[in-house]
Parts: sequence; C-alpha cells; structure tokens
Amino acid sequence: VDSQVSVFTGLYPQAHIKPEYKPETDVIRDFMNDSVNVIITSLKLSDNQMTILKAKLLEPRTVAVAWDALALIINKKNIDSLLTYENVKAIFDGKITDWNQLDPKSKLGKINVIFDNDKSGNIRYFKERFGLTTLGSNFYAVKSNPEVVDYVSKSPNSLGIVSVNYISDKDDSLSMSFIKKIRTVGVTQEYIDNEWYYPLQGSIYDQTYPFIRQINMITRETYYGLGSGFMAFVASEQGQRIILKAGL
Repeated sequence: VDSQVSVFTGLYPQAHIKPEYKPETDVIRDFMNDSVNVIITSLKLSDNQMTILKAKLLEPRTVAVAWDALALIINKKNIDSLLTYENVKAIFDGKITDWNQLDPKSKLGKINVIFDNDKSGNIRYFKERFGLTTLGSNFYAVKSNPEVVDYVSKSPNSLGIVSVNYISDKDDSLSMSFIKKIRTVGVTQEYIDNEWYYPLQGSIYDQTYPFIRQINMITRETYYGLGSGFMAFVASEQGQRIILKAGL
C-alpha cells in the first residue's frame, strides 16, 4: 500500500492520502463510522452492514485488487516443513498439539501457534476456514506480522501465520531479511495429500496453494472522488504491476 500511495501521489501531486494500518475489525469499524472513505481488506461487508449503509443512502462499491496467501512459517531448526491440509486443520482444532504427533522423532514439544493480533484477519480466515469459534491455549497473539517472524525465528517449537507479502517481495530488503530468519511450510491441497505447495506467486495464481484470499478495496464515496480515483489506479495496469512486484 505504501508503494501504491507513493506512485499515485507522485503522478498526482495535488492528491494527499494518509494510510492507516489497523487490525481488520478496527478497519471495518472505522468504515462503518464514516472515519475513512476507502478500506483495503480481505473481508467483505456483511448483509447487515450493507443494510445499515444503504439506510444512510450509501451504496458501497467493492473492487477486487489482489489475491494473497497466508504463509505458515517455522523455525530453521524445525525439520517438519511439509504438512498436509488435514495436519493444519488438526492443529487448529486441537487434535494435534505436539510436534511428535507429526513426527515421532521430534523433540520440539508443544506446537505454539503465533499470529499477528487478537483482531487479526489472518486468524479469522483460519477460524472461518475450519469452522472454529475458539482456539486452544497454545495459540498466541503478538502485535504485528514482523513480530510473528521474529518470535518464530527465536522459538524452535513455534508455528507462525503471516501474510505472504511480508516474505515475498524479492526487491524489498526487509522482506528478504525476514525470509532469511525462518522456513516456509509446504502444504497439500484439501483432498490430495501427496503433493505440497508453497505460498508462491504461481501457486496463488492457479490456486493450488490452499490458503489464499481475495483482497478488496471498498469505498463509501457517493461521488467520484479521491478514494474512487485511488481505487481505479490500484486496479489499473500500473497499480497491478506494483501488486505483481510484491509477490501477490
């Protein structure tokens, strides 16, 4: 998003955009409270939220601008870098809680699952995917995706969840510093457990990696203003080249 804003405001010096980065639930709350005109999220507005906005004579418009993936990451000392889809599901629903349930030779102990925030869209995705309402005592929230990477790099028994763009931009020094600290887990598809896929651009594109999601831009503007113009730019060829460069 920083790259999109930088290029857009470079092309249109009169335009001023101030991005705010917040957990998903806070982003939606701000949008409903009219604190922001445009949001970028993997969440779609619910029927109830749409009804509330339409009662205010607003007709939110949604544009899909990217697909990203949720990467599972492990410590470099952990040799269990391949998991089946059912393995991952069993970890989330509490049937697998120890690394030796995946590999009897493992001495890493309890699997600590680390995610980015209590209000995270990352953890919401998996809860909805696996039909969960609560998580086990071995699930821990930190404050950001970079903190997930840092935690996993220091804890051999941890399993982290991060948005793949934090480790996918090969031209970004921060992204590359992250990938040097950890290993990415390969995962099978839901009903085929003999071929593993990683959250790489090609596997996002052809949807062979199982944990992908659509990224939307949503505006509540009732006219063609700055927000709508920025959305149009991100969806244009120039904006999509930035998406492509980021590994999405």
